[in-house]
Amino acid sequence: MPHLPRLSPRHLLIPTAIAIGVVAAACGGDDTFVVPPIAQGRWIAGDLHTHTTQSADADVSQTLDKVLSKAFNTYGLDWMAVTNHLRVSTRDDKGNLLAAPIPMATGVERYELPRLAALQAPGAAYASKLIFSGFEWDMPTHDHIGIGIFDGGDKLAVSTGGVREFEYLFTTRDATMFDTTDVAAWKAKYGATRYNKTGDDALKAIGWLKDNYPNTSYAVINHPSRNKGSYTVEDFRRFNDLAPNIVFAIEGMVGNQMEPDRGGYTAAYTPENAPLRAYGGVDYVVAKVGGVWDALLGEGRRVWNLTDSDTHFKIVGNNSSGYFPGEYAKNYVFNGASGAATAKDLLQGLRSGKMFSVYGDLINALDFNLAGARERKEMGGELQVVSGEKVTITIRFKSPAKNNYEKPVDSGMAASVKPVVDHVDLIAGDVGAKAAQGTAAYAVATNASTRVVKRFTSADWKLGADGYYTISYDTVASKSQYFRLRGTNLGVDVAGLTQGGEPLADQRTAGADNLQRFNDINDRNYRSLWFYSNPVFVTVR
Repeated sequence: MPHLPRLSPRHLLIPTAIAIGVVAAACGGDDTFVVPPIAQGRWIAGDLHTHTTQSADADVSQTLDKVLSKAFNTYGLDWMAVTNHLRVSTRDDKGNLLAAPIPMATGVERYELPRLAALQAPGAAYASKLIFSGFEWDMPTHDHIGIGIFDGGDKLAVSTGGVREFEYLFTTRDATMFDTTDVAAWKAKYGATRYNKTGDDALKAIGWLKDNYPNTSYAVINHPSRNKGSYTVEDFRRFNDLAPNIVFAIEGMVGNQMEPDRGGYTAAYTPENAPLRAYGGVDYVVAKVGGVWDALLGEGRRVWNLTDSDTHFKIVGNNSSGYFPGEYAKNYVFNGASGAATAKDLLQGLRSGKMFSVYGDLINALDFNLAGARERKEMGGELQVVSGEKVTITIRFKSPAKNNYEKPVDSGMAASVKPVVDHVDLIAGDVGAKAAQGTAAYAVATNASTRVVKRFTSADWKLGADGYYTISYDTVASKSQYFRLRGTNLGVDVAGLTQGGEPLADQRTAGADNLQRFNDINDRNYRSLWFYSNPVFVTVR
């Protein structure tokens, strides 16, 4: 195995997340530099993948108003994307049956956006919140992709014209369902061809986003391993090569956590299906140390991890599906702008990689940064150093007084459990050249250099007056690498859940009694909590 720099522990309590300035001698000279402090701003929590009753597979009771109230009034989110399936809709935002099916783009324009505008008007219920419409697309020959398309401007607004055109070009929707004037304009622009069948059509859609909305769109790969054969590492590389500013995230911490098969990962429980499982509720692509995500990061690709609720309903009749937005899964994105966040701020934060994702509110704040002699970089950043330079790794995290665990489930009766981090893993991998299409390296789905460099426990951190637990470690840079974090409330060896600190494949939670099964699923999820940070890159010059 390739050699990683040896880490020697050094405990350091840092009183605030803002005013940190490390003075160090620059390598190779007598000048003194002040390492810049951590940028000011705030973490904003949100969900990028939600459904309402306008999606046919969501429950009729999953109205837009209900989902928003759960997200913002009950679970305290700052932002949310409404991402109904880009399919036909048979209901309005209140669950009323429509006279005839309509394209989802029409439903967004006719029902969703007007209601959101009313709720976000000055003085309205969600005036201080960021809410926008995206959609979930059935990508030809693959699986689901979460997409947002915006028109330019200081705040960005959902491009209704862009959503209509995308739905026409890249779905099998009958052309007669669209406005005849629009269809005539699209045919004049593109001819009679539509792109909704092949893998090349999928790439055509990513290229269309890049051509038309290069700086104001995103495309997130949702639940990547839920269905066999949906994606390969080559697919991820192609998407990212084609539009790195758009395809920059994978939903590794998946939604649908209330399903009997955690995350809805229902493939047969056989050894050959190990890559189709969730591990601590996390897709194998991200959960496997040295796996697909690490292979991408090992090329220096800026591909980030996200979590979402994928809410359709929680418990209805004999079935359970997912938690409400913010109830169990949260993305924390750093917003450096003053005032309420805009879609432009959020998109900038998502692209930057300065974010972390968490289940069950295990943590609600995370400062993870690397400092050399001249600069400091946080999640998503790249620290430039010279060989032999000392690098200080600082980790600071905080947990809330309690999470949203209820017992019985969905009863409104809080279990009043405080989430406690058992350990935090510092994971590192080497960074080399980017694989080129047509080469054997393009199909390699592993990074053999990736490993847990150090496992921190309560013996390694100190609690400050500000509620943050702090760890600081020094290492010496000898090669280009990335560092990322993973934390859990579980011990290193917990029967059926972890082995040697690694999460084990989640097993199906079954049972004939519905109420008991729902409670068992909820208990399973809150017993196994995880957070993942995005990486910080270190480039040795």
